[in-house]
Amino acid sequence: MTDQEILRHIDHTLLKPFASWEDIKKLCNEAVEHKTASVCVPPSYVKRISETYGNDPVICTVIGFPLGYSVTSAKLAEAKTAIADGASEIDMVINITDVKNKRFVEIENEIAAIKKEIGSHILKVIIETCYLTDEEKITLCGIITQTGADYIKTSTGFGSGGALMEDILLFKKHIGPNVKMKAAGGVKTREDLEAFILAGCDRIGTSSALSLLAGSKSGSY
Repeated sequence: MTDQEILRHIDHTLLKPFASWEDIKKLCNEAVEHKTASVCVPPSYVKRISETYGNDPVICTVIGFPLGYSVTSAKLAEAKTAIADGASEIDMVINITDVKNKRFVEIENEIAAIKKEIGSHILKVIIETCYLTDEEKITLCGIITQTGADYIKTSTGFGSGGALMEDILLFKKHIGPNVKMKAAGGVKTREDLEAFILAGCDRIGTSSALSLLAGSKSGSY
């Protein structure tokens, strides 16, 4: 698998709370140069990126991030503002407390409401697999399929664990044909990048893709 084949699946990510504008510009310049799928950035930077760069790179941002237990009205406001500011893709975190309380109707209603709010823009649903049982993951695969969300995503990268191949294989068995998969968190080698893509992940969220690819060569990337 070539570098470019890998990079077109990468959401080039910087979500650290202390990220500066210089850090964000570096991320965006790298994304443009290497043609990554998007940049995934804090909501507060979306408008500035859009005004500076236009439509290249594609802007992805996060809502209800990273804990997920914001009320739905707050997530809807975040999503509406993000799209107005220039985001094309939204990565939302579900309310994990609702999963644990078996309030699955509330989760379905929230995802559906956010998808309705953003329309044709891409919605990726982060379920934070490290906190869930397989039964809960399977239930969420069905809910995400029913709501018309575009992706199921493993992790925020801020939880106690990241993407695992076993979860991707579980997703493949239980999501509908119109739902894609995104792995995020814990991708540490070029071999990991290739393995997740070959397993069916359309996107990988990572801040390290360029350094991982560079590290797999004798020269710098």
